[in-house]
Amino acid sequence: MGYVISIVNMKGGVGKTTTTVNLATSFAKDYGMRVLIVDLDTQINATLSLIPPLQFANLRKESRTLKQLVEQLINPNGQSTIPIQNVIQRNICKVNGLDLLPGNIELYNDFLLATRLYSQSKSDRQDFEKNWNNLEDTLFKSILQPVLDNYDLMILDFPPGDNMLTRSGLIASNFYLIPAKPEPLSVVGMGILEAHIKKLKQSNRTNIALLGIVFSSLGHATTMATKVKNRVSAEFGSDKIFNTEIPTNVAIAKAVDEFQPVVLTEPNSSGAKAFTDLSKEVLQRLANTLGTRFSKN
Repeated sequence: MGYVISIVNMKGGVGKTTTTVNLATSFAKDYGMRVLIVDLDTQINATLSLIPPLQFANLRKESRTLKQLVEQLINPNGQSTIPIQNVIQRNICKVNGLDLLPGNIELYNDFLLATRLYSQSKSDRQDFEKNWNNLEDTLFKSILQPVLDNYDLMILDFPPGDNMLTRSGLIASNFYLIPAKPEPLSVVGMGILEAHIKKLKQSNRTNIALLGIVFSSLGHATTMATKVKNRVSAEFGSDKIFNTEIPTNVAIAKAVDEFQPVVLTEPNSSGAKAFTDLSKEVLQRLANTLGTRFSKN
């Protein structure tokens, strides 16, 4: 059975997408793993980090994006149904075992979902709340279930902020990893995330476990960065902070223009080497937690 990992922080601009695509690529390229990237963000940054815009436009016209799969579950009486196997793009960037479930800029927001569910609930508030929670609990589990056994890992890239799709993705996940910057607002985003996850756990809706927190490096030591890291260490435990830090590296930014992760475009750059080191740490933590070996090498 495959395991699902959320790459998430309620703060934007902390490196969620970059972490997602480079970790997933390293798992497939360096360890021979079967990995699926799932793009939950309406900015579709993960999708456009891996395939050109024209290819995405064609997939969108053909309804071969995550939106179609969400629509099918919300409106099961719709005219067309596409299996997830026909939506997934395989061997992305010519890396064997690296697949992509493309996102869509028109994924549902909470208002549209609430309007539809309220209509289906015949304006009954209790029925609406029941249907809403049931959809959160089952949406992404149902979407991913048909192919879960086909992968060693599924890596979910999240948007900043809290909405129903985010909560459903967290509920469907076994683990989560938090990218962060050593800045106060980044820590605020982590706190908001932890509050949401605590609430989901208290209602027995998820058993998701924290793999760890990975910091971006400012490139130089600052008093603020040290204070932030000490605060996070005190709140989460020093064992939850990855040893690897992701440097500010121009090669990472350039890789996006080539629609490939930096671990492919410039594998000897400091950014690529950091993600390679991080992938080792992540797999080791998974192995320690689950008591199983993940890599084939």
